[in-house]
Amino acid sequence: MSGRYHENDPMSDVISDDYRMLQMISRFGITLGFGDKTVAETCKEAGVDAQTFLTVVNFLTDTNHAHSSEMVEHIQLSDMLRYLKNSHTYFTDYRLPAIRRRLIQAIDMRSHIAMLIIKFYDEYVAEVSRHMAYENEHVHPYVEGLLEGRRGNLRLSDITSQHEGSHASIDRSLTELKSIIIKYYPNDQNAALLSDVLMDIYMVEEDFLNHCHLEDTLFAQSVRLLECLPPIPSQEEEEAGTETITPSLGGGQGEVLSEREREVIRLVAMGLSNKEIAERMFIAVNTVMTHRRNISRKLDIHSAAGLTIYAIVNGIINVEEVAL
Repeated sequence: MSGRYHENDPMSDVISDDYRMLQMISRFGITLGFGDKTVAETCKEAGVDAQTFLTVVNFLTDTNHAHSSEMVEHIQLSDMLRYLKNSHTYFTDYRLPAIRRRLIQAIDMRSHIAMLIIKFYDEYVAEVSRHMAYENEHVHPYVEGLLEGRRGNLRLSDITSQHEGSHASIDRSLTELKSIIIKYYPNDQNAALLSDVLMDIYMVEEDFLNHCHLEDTLFAQSVRLLECLPPIPSQEEEEAGTETITPSLGGGQGEVLSEREREVIRLVAMGLSNKEIAERMFIAVNTVMTHRRNISRKLDIHSAAGLTIYAIVNGIINVEEVAL
């Protein structure tokens, strides 16, 4: 995978290069104290897909975000979803309330301007909270359903279009709040503290913008990719499918299998799960699922048993290696 950071880089170097990564690792559930371990080693201990972690890191450190479409194939959507959920918790339960407390300390609450500033800030926080609550209650469960193979008539675009709020409107609200404080709140004995709070607001704004851009690009593209794929057959469907499968020597549409697809078939025949195949081939689980669906389309074989038969007949695997 292209990008500034790679699996064999020490995790401490990633943090030292960009302080923003401190927030990012906590949202993946990675804690400090990893010593000299590499990114791959640290992610493995934390139960995080290293490729997904690196994709987010490289995306956030690339200010141009020029390669987002190329990065999607490296994302394990379940880990991305966990990252976004934890980000929501960070903003609504910690970061925004902490700024409010500091803002109250920095301004004279006896003045009308100060009261209006707090009111404006509370309205901004409420808007952010409503937006994130909607995503928590509608977008995230929808994606979880996709990952579990459940499909409906709605698409991600349908769900997000039903939401009144938008990332752009939230950003405008914060920009207006900063402008009001800078232009209209007079300097007093707490000027240094107020400037410090303003720095916090600028930092949370940058963090939130990156979060939104991640949702609108990498996350949305990953979800749309999953939406375009046929549903995963249930175990009953796979078992029923074995009755109608014949060991064809050619694909249903005459398409040639790639080397990676042949390797996926071999590992399926060995009894490995999608996750185990992903780990063995150093790719994301979503990529394995894509390969399997492409294989099913090319061969018109939709069950693990059928793929195993195909692998044996076509010399992709020895009978001794097959999981029975």
